[in-house]
Amino acid sequence: MANRTTTRVKIWYDPQGDYLEVLFSDRPGFLRETGNVSVMERVDTEGNLLGFSIMDVSRLKKGKPIIADLVGPLTPPISART
Repeated sequence: MANRTTTRVKIWYDPQGDYLEVLFSDRPGFLRETGNVSVMERVDTEGNLLGFSIMDVSRLKKGKPIIADLVGPLTPPISART
């Protein structure tokens, strides 16, 4: 079997806010709009991709994917300590 690299992600869901966030890094950043009004990308000040969020998750149609282009290189992964 070939060597595989794993990437740890943090996934948060807030049912009251109907909000899902997936983080690839725990570095500080801010949300930036994408071409999809339901999807925001979290980036650092250099434009590196830290994660993304999806708003109004419960309004998504079953069987229909959300499509959004996320811009920027991925940042170093979340440490295994967290």
